[in-house]
Amino acid sequence: MIGNSDFLTGRGQDQVPEFQELESPEGELHLRFFVPSGDEFALPATGIREVISSSSDRITPIPNVSPLLLGTLNVRGRVIWVADLGQFLGDPTPLSTDRQDISVIAVEDQDAMLGLAVDRILGMDWLDVDEIQIPTNVPDGMAPFLRGEWSTGKESNRFLRLLDQIAILRSARWAA
Repeated sequence: MIGNSDFLTGRGQDQVPEFQELESPEGELHLRFFVPSGDEFALPATGIREVISSSSDRITPIPNVSPLLLGTLNVRGRVIWVADLGQFLGDPTPLSTDRQDISVIAVEDQDAMLGLAVDRILGMDWLDVDEIQIPTNVPDGMAPFLRGEWSTGKESNRFLRLLDQIAILRSARWAA
């Protein structure tokens, strides 16, 4: 094998340049998603227990509870409440449950877990928390649940809003 040109190209580390160009990500990891109105939000990855894609018939409606709650979902033997996050934040458009799969973001604090049903998940992204701004032009019902926002387009006036999952979990709105 010594001298075989298939193994010894003389290039060493230059053989695979993509390994040398890896950059360390800036900021913190966040999950980005949309509610039915088209507003975009993010949650810190550290506050998310898991993301579930569930068929709507697996969510069991419960009578006489807050209209914000879609029902319960059994996740590996643990029953969690599933809420329409958009409606909770004051979105006038309810989440359509008349579709094959519903995206549910399970957030947890101490022993409390809540599933936040959203319209569409965009994916994970590294976001620089140093660039976060104070939320502007935010409905009063949404403001207590925001940590801040990033501007996503200067001309389009679009924002990516960072949610506080602990404030959402502990909200008195669930009893309404």
